[in-house]
Amino acid sequence: MAITEELRSKFQQERARRELTLGSIRSHLQEQPSANTVRACARTWCRDITALAEDVISATNSTETPE
Repeated sequence: MAITEELRSKFQQERARRELTLGSIRSHLQEQPSANTVRACARTWCRDITALAEDVISATNSTETPE
């Protein structure tokens, strides 16, 4: 199965977005003064990302039409 240029481009865009996002989170974690605050911030990031995922799922489910 050949990968089209469009698919390759989309993959590269998604990878770049992921790297930018993770870089931003890493930068925020590196600003923390101690290992304990780094861990606390990481847990907060995880909690917030999980909450966002639940919001997206809820929004997706509310717009789906039953077949």
